[in-house]
Amino acid sequence: MTVRPADFPPPFDPAEFVTEPSDPAEERIDVGALVVGAGPAGLSAAIRLAQLLEERPDLRERLGEVPIAVVEKGRAPGAHLLSGAIVNPRAFRQLFPGTHTEDLPFRSPVEREGLYYLTSKRAMRVPAPPTMWNHGNHVASLAEIGRWLAERAEELGVTIVPETAARKLLVTGGRVTGIRTGDRGRGRDGEELPNFEPGSDIRSRVTILAEGTQGHLTGVAMSHFALSSKPQVWALGVKELWEVPKPLDRVIHTMGWPLRGGRKYREFGGSFIYPLDESLVAIGMVVGLDYTDATLSVHDLLQELKGHPFVRGILEGGKRVAWGAKTIPEGGFLALPDRFHFPGGMIVGDGAGLVNVPALKGIHYAMRSGMLAAEAACDALAPGRTPWTPGALAPYDAALRESYVWKDLERVRNMRPAFQHGFVRGALLAGVSMNTLGKLPPGNLELEADAEVPVFVGNRGRQYPQPDGRLFFDKLSSVYLSGNKTRDDAPSHVLVDRKVRRELAETWVHMCPAQVYAAGGEESPAGNVVGVEVTASNCIQCGAISAKGGRLTPPEGGDGPEYSLM
Repeated sequence: MTVRPADFPPPFDPAEFVTEPSDPAEERIDVGALVVGAGPAGLSAAIRLAQLLEERPDLRERLGEVPIAVVEKGRAPGAHLLSGAIVNPRAFRQLFPGTHTEDLPFRSPVEREGLYYLTSKRAMRVPAPPTMWNHGNHVASLAEIGRWLAERAEELGVTIVPETAARKLLVTGGRVTGIRTGDRGRGRDGEELPNFEPGSDIRSRVTILAEGTQGHLTGVAMSHFALSSKPQVWALGVKELWEVPKPLDRVIHTMGWPLRGGRKYREFGGSFIYPLDESLVAIGMVVGLDYTDATLSVHDLLQELKGHPFVRGILEGGKRVAWGAKTIPEGGFLALPDRFHFPGGMIVGDGAGLVNVPALKGIHYAMRSGMLAAEAACDALAPGRTPWTPGALAPYDAALRESYVWKDLERVRNMRPAFQHGFVRGALLAGVSMNTLGKLPPGNLELEADAEVPVFVGNRGRQYPQPDGRLFFDKLSSVYLSGNKTRDDAPSHVLVDRKVRRELAETWVHMCPAQVYAAGGEESPAGNVVGVEVTASNCIQCGAISAKGGRLTPPEGGDGPEYSLM
């Protein structure tokens, strides 16, 4: 029997997260423009809107005491941000014209780089395709970028509200009028604890959803307003930071081992190794979530990678100081929504899928989309206009389609789906697409949602190295290193079917980098259906479960990881 994650949907109904405002007028919070998410896209939207309002003080006054607010579910801006990251500075220069590169939140320029094809023992340097050339780009920490952008936003008068989960979309008369935040202080069974605080309605004239990858309200809005007709596909990235005795003098990317190239396995991805400074190195493994072998574990593939002679030589004598994981939208142009706006709001950044996978870039696209959304919002908020009038926010879609974001993504649209056919054929198709600037193959290839891909129980797990606490590490010690703050007695924010086929249970167990899932409990007499146990307090909100048959919802505000350098 073929087993697909989609055959076991989670107990989740998007309609349950759409509601009318309920707080009385004296208790609700009113803001002019509301941004959900303090990542690069959301903070760029807030900064750009604040810049525009400085030129229009009359409009700023019209928006009330809090003209722009940003709600962030992490403990502080940057706490939930994780990326490679090599940054194209283009959007920074557009948002902060005249600012010297030395004053931007980057670690170091990319001066040397290399792409390597790995076998189990060897590393062969190969020519990098033009999409991966990084001359003029900079190595950075996305968490640091988030904190820096938040400081710039607050300098312009933006109100940032951390530890606040956006749980429900407020909809009145077919238009979005804000969000309702999540309750705080509930027990494991939903009961009110002594420190209970109910959520609040935050009413706004325009709402920009900038939740990043696997955004909760983004998915709700996509469903409620029928914004997209195409599936998205995802990758999971697991990353570590190491203090090393020898400086790394170049940016490194690898492909090949430890991934298998056969079509049967559909394993697409690679690794990155970046120098943040003379003593700090970032290393990560990124793998598409449309793989088929239930025993594949990206966390353990990263451990295996570190045992390669080429990689071990970089980390030798070093110490692991940070760890984290996050999903990445990989569908690119072929998975973009049909519309990016809805009555009263817009979707920006990773939530809209604005990531160029062949170039390994998304940060400057996220920032640019936020800026364009802010400009559309400012026009729609002008006297005599309202953001919920049909077509009022359509200029955002038009501006995005005319931007370099759209052109860049369209050019490489067929490169990611090519690898659904295995590494060799995928590489050939991707090469043709790149060399013809996207003109060949003609038309668009099709994407297959990760949850629609059948899974089987293989034996990949036998090859993972045993944790030794020096080079190789288990999942639980890694979760501790993420700074995870989720309460043990909090209600579960992870929704999955608790009785599934063994193939799917094993997929969740191995896939999750934080050891949230276990196959246990009652089994069917034949043993092919098992119970699934969930330890939600381990969750670092990477979002992988939402791609592979479950659904992540917002935990209590402030829960989750606390990244500082990721």
